[in-house]
Amino acid sequence: MIDRRLFTNFDWVFFFLVMLLIGAGIMNIYSASASYRATGLPFCIKQLYWTGGGLLLMVLVCSIDYHIFEDLSYWFYGAVLVLLVLVMLVGKTTMGATRWLNLGIMNVQPSEPMKIVIIMTFARYFSKNYAVDGISFREIAYPLMLLGAPALMIMKQPDLGTAILVILVACSIMVFVGIRWKLLVSALLALAPAIYLGWHFYLREYQKNRILNFLNPERDPLGSGYHLIQSKIAVGSGGILGKGYMKGTQSQLRFLPEQHTDFAFSVFAEEWGLLGCILLLMLYLFLVLWGLQIAGRCNDQFGRLLAVGVTAMIFWHIVINIGMVVGLFPVVGVPLPFLSYGGTSLITSMMGVAILLNISMRRFMF
Repeated sequence: MIDRRLFTNFDWVFFFLVMLLIGAGIMNIYSASASYRATGLPFCIKQLYWTGGGLLLMVLVCSIDYHIFEDLSYWFYGAVLVLLVLVMLVGKTTMGATRWLNLGIMNVQPSEPMKIVIIMTFARYFSKNYAVDGISFREIAYPLMLLGAPALMIMKQPDLGTAILVILVACSIMVFVGIRWKLLVSALLALAPAIYLGWHFYLREYQKNRILNFLNPERDPLGSGYHLIQSKIAVGSGGILGKGYMKGTQSQLRFLPEQHTDFAFSVFAEEWGLLGCILLLMLYLFLVLWGLQIAGRCNDQFGRLLAVGVTAMIFWHIVINIGMVVGLFPVVGVPLPFLSYGGTSLITSMMGVAILLNISMRRFMF
């Protein structure tokens, strides 16, 4: 029998906040893709379908005790790792990147669920191996192996943005648990040679160009720097009040590349201006703070780390995407949660929300 307290403790405010962001995202996708001449279903309709699937998944996730994820986390990790290997072997290549598996009825990007899986895996490990005085060299070896395998495979696709996100989410959990100063200083000292080796032996030419364009967008204004320049024009031309819904010139005249996915915020900023952006950022801030509140109210270590990890995932998506489109970070393929088009990304974000709702619903039981 299902405990009725689960329904009475359902966090409706948090749920409706997420649905408000998804609704804004669908409207934004409709505007961003209005000028496209596609023969298939419009992107906004596809996003509606994905939203429906995400809601069904949320019901499923909320109906089971989140501690089951603790028992199954390593199994999930192994399954998604196998999918990442399959991507390398038989994955679908689009625009020079091999990131998707073709399942016939849809394409799946295994790197997206790995964000959730690495959170579950790290939450389980550190809830079982909690160090009062912080993580030491000995305690970090195994988590680094767990993180290194998927991160390297995701980079190989290549998908540097998602790999960075997986690493940042894992590091956020470790920082929350606590890291000894010796380990932290050693990691910072190792960062310089790691950047050198990555630049000379791992990054591809287009990835290097993105970093160079971040430092100087005008070095190739019609080539690799085009995305960033057009994005900054769109954001700046919105002014205080914006040009109005579906009246943005950069998006409607299709000067802005990838405007319904990675640069969805640029479309929003041009149409709704500074005030609209402030409102959107306030909603995101409220979402992140609510997630941290859920973590703070949780009574067990696994649930607390799980909530921190999911909140960190949403936070880093927001920071990297918005920083990217306004020129604060290099351009990487990171979507804006709930606002950008993308089925796998939306499902992953909604599953993260479902986990937070699950933890909030069961806070009285432990």
